[in-house]
Amino acid sequence: MRKSILFCLLVLVPASVWASGGNHARLDSVNIDLGDKASLRRGAHTFINYCLSCHSAKHMRYNRIARDLDIGDDIMKKNLMFTTDKVGSLMKATMPVEDATEWFGVAPPDLTLATRYRKPEWIYTYLRSFYRDNKSPSGWNNIVFENVSMPHVLYEWQGHQRIVYKDKKAMVHKKNKDGKTTMVEGTIKVFDHFEIARPGTMNKEEFNAAMRDLTNFMVYLGDPARLVRYRIGAGVMVFLFIFLFVAYLLKKNFWRDIDH
Repeated sequence: MRKSILFCLLVLVPASVWASGGNHARLDSVNIDLGDKASLRRGAHTFINYCLSCHSAKHMRYNRIARDLDIGDDIMKKNLMFTTDKVGSLMKATMPVEDATEWFGVAPPDLTLATRYRKPEWIYTYLRSFYRDNKSPSGWNNIVFENVSMPHVLYEWQGHQRIVYKDKKAMVHKKNKDGKTTMVEGTIKVFDHFEIARPGTMNKEEFNAAMRDLTNFMVYLGDPARLVRYRIGAGVMVFLFIFLFVAYLLKKNFWRDIDH
């Protein structure tokens, strides 16, 4: 959180960052498992320390997270609460909305429902797809959302990525001698892969795992009642299994005389 506050001075993410389609980069699959509470707790720690400085999750309360993820209130207060003193408070950003509006013209979007209107695969790929771009005001760009204004707040973990392109045959516009534009066969540069220009504190596997945890937690943020449904569903399945066994015994008893 402490380092990410510095990046708030650069962040200018309009609401359209979530509504716009961006480019059509290939999205990577991600293992979402809301039963993995260790993953959810790690994701909560990352979210609160690196995202909550600028983005809010105003539809979620700290004590709900503590209860759902088996985190004691004392641990929550000590390690995961930096914007309020009350465990029952909503998760609001460190940066006041009024200041964000005055400085940037718009506040960074709330992330509570980000994975409801963006697929988890989009979030997971986006978090791992920042690369250095000297033409960008922040010095960063993203292949999932081209020309995004948000800087890479987790660059110390991942390091600096450099984008590598490859040539692809395609029909391109070309002006002839008369000044008219025609379509001819040519080549365009498309994304091929990333290479590390400056290593971070994590290797690729560790960073991917951390982003999986963060995405997992953001999915939980968008639908915390799913954990309750999981618990209820397990109880219902046990009840139905017991009822099926009892019904089978009743059937055997009712049809005993008929069978003979």
